[in-house]
Amino acid sequence: MHFALTDEQRMIADTVAAFVRTELYPHEDEVERLDEVPAELAAQIRKRALDAGLYAPNMPAELGGGGLDGVGVALAERELGKASYALHALVARPSNILLGCEGAQREEYLLPTVRGERVDCLAMTEPGAGSDVRSMTTRAVRDGGDYVITGGKHFISHADVADFVILFAATGVEDSGKKRITGFLVDLDTPGVTVRKAAGCVSNRGYHTCELIFDDVRVPTGKRLGPEGLGFELMNAWLGSTRLSVAATCVGRGRRVLDLTTGWAARRAQFGQPIGRFQGIAFPLADLTTELDAAELLTLRAAWNFDQGRLTDRDVAMAKLFASETLGRITDQAVQVFGGLGLMAETRVERFWRDARLERIWDGTSEIQRHIIARSLLRPLGA
Repeated sequence: MHFALTDEQRMIADTVAAFVRTELYPHEDEVERLDEVPAELAAQIRKRALDAGLYAPNMPAELGGGGLDGVGVALAERELGKASYALHALVARPSNILLGCEGAQREEYLLPTVRGERVDCLAMTEPGAGSDVRSMTTRAVRDGGDYVITGGKHFISHADVADFVILFAATGVEDSGKKRITGFLVDLDTPGVTVRKAAGCVSNRGYHTCELIFDDVRVPTGKRLGPEGLGFELMNAWLGSTRLSVAATCVGRGRRVLDLTTGWAARRAQFGQPIGRFQGIAFPLADLTTELDAAELLTLRAAWNFDQGRLTDRDVAMAKLFASETLGRITDQAVQVFGGLGLMAETRVERFWRDARLERIWDGTSEIQRHIIARSLLRPLGA
């Protein structure tokens, strides 16, 4: 196996890293304080990302995107992951579900989103339907040339700044008794749609989750995304790539926090020597460095398998599980090494600690990832 990155891949990583340092890092404290990205700042970052050719890196070049392969996207997400997520998200990675757009949908939704003119959000989760997506109760009932959508979604990321939602709703029941899920493209200014911010979240300040309410919302059949009843397949396609991005983000954030913690351990003196010389500090840092390298290799292996056309759910689950849990251990140890200062806002360590906790929950909990891995082991044996 060849582990070296190509010159182009190294250039991608270096270019994104430089953008993060100059365009994102300087604004992190303001966003943390305001719990908001000011509109002018968001527009500035988005424009500079577009000018630098970094916007929509996962979308094909012929559509105006970055045209990066799986490894390239993972490297870009690794570097972006070092920054505040509210700012990271402005260098958009539109949902690849939009590649399922056909006909007029491409001009109305896909292409403007790739160009940074429109912003999408994705709505699957409901108060009673999280990991068990098929238990969703939001319904879309056919009525002539329209669907009438009723129900609600929650934990919908950045719906407060989005123009439209990629919505999944139940459109009937299969012979097996499972609900048939269908995708829709719904403009958030459609009559009957209500968007409201959810309660404040401890993680990712400035990047909000929202509730969406659909009260007899009429959506033309032309805004159905893909064939009726195949929304579950569309969701699975999206979850694979987004979980891989979560893994890459965790690796990048872990690298930033570990560098910060190691630097502190080298400078902070107690009992006449740097605390990093004490085994109680040094050995955990050594273990976490090893784990982080392993998480990165799992992530890049999954991205490489994607490029070879042989990515499996197990590959993605292993990368997302290990990288997110490694980040949790790194940030927890960072607080311990910094001591009382680790809980003070001025060191930023407590921010990394808070933000890291979410990574083990969204886009598939650690338990779901373990279920996927275990299933891959047992199914071939008939269990």
